[in-house]
Amino acid sequence: MKLSFPAPNAGTEILGLGHAQPERVMDNHELEGMMETSDEWIRQRTGIVTRNIAGEDESVATLAIAAARMALEDSGVPAEKIDLVIIATTTAAERSPNTAGRVAQALGLGDAERGPGIIDINTACSGFEYAMGLADQSIRSGTSNYALVLGAETLSKVTDWTDRSTAVLTADGAGAMVIGPSDEPRIGPVVWGSKGELADAVLIGPPTNKFWQNGREVLRWALKDAEKHARAAVAQAGLQMSDIEVLVTHQANLRIIEPMAQALGLTDKVVVTDVIDSGNTSAASVPLGYSKWWHSGKIPSDVPALLFGFGGGFTFAGMVAMTPRKK
Repeated sequence: MKLSFPAPNAGTEILGLGHAQPERVMDNHELEGMMETSDEWIRQRTGIVTRNIAGEDESVATLAIAAARMALEDSGVPAEKIDLVIIATTTAAERSPNTAGRVAQALGLGDAERGPGIIDINTACSGFEYAMGLADQSIRSGTSNYALVLGAETLSKVTDWTDRSTAVLTADGAGAMVIGPSDEPRIGPVVWGSKGELADAVLIGPPTNKFWQNGREVLRWALKDAEKHARAAVAQAGLQMSDIEVLVTHQANLRIIEPMAQALGLTDKVVVTDVIDSGNTSAASVPLGYSKWWHSGKIPSDVPALLFGFGGGFTFAGMVAMTPRKK
């Protein structure tokens, strides 16, 4: 007796991109009135100028739905063809039903007989890359056909607004991608892992249930170890670093993004720095920045882009993916 398996696909590709942010924009001067800080201090330490903050009627789910709708429209893939939804978030208000299910229901995804597979994952700031890796593997194996992959966060709702070391960073938003089958690999293998001894370097939990981090430890890891894992993702894709045309790394802090781009030799390439305008949105930061820059024409089509996330857990993940083809 031999088990059968669906016919595999040769590869996968990004078909559409979308993003969403709350209406409210908070600049550094507003923070000056809430704590002992200044616009100059925040810019020097983080590079952040503005961030978007969710209102009472804005949630992880509402932001994710808006970003997903934009990505679907951009892709041209009908809602009924989406048979897998994976969302990365660490700030969803509901434990059940999961946020992926909320998105699927709101947008009418899947066919009448069977809705899509729905998965929430929580690896914090690397979550989107984990989700993208899982979607790629599912489609290439033939288990799924089209996947909606999202990162969405409302970090402001777990922010301690008296702690200037974290409050100046956090923001809210969502980013989404539609991924489908391709006649050749256009998304490379995911390189993922964790650093258990740094698990408590980024926390959201009892007794305060507020976001806290050991910023010094995170910065030290990012400057010391992130480069080798990013290079491993490029090597796994069978490319050289000189082939990379776009860098989209976790928008944690400009003091991390710029040194990482320099260490990788990518300062003369497109380096997404959406953190300046959007702040740190954890799992949403890579797809949010990617989509905003793609739709504004800052990212060229059909070139290799390195995506890399790291943070709470302590986790990291990255891959090379070709930017969308011209339509």
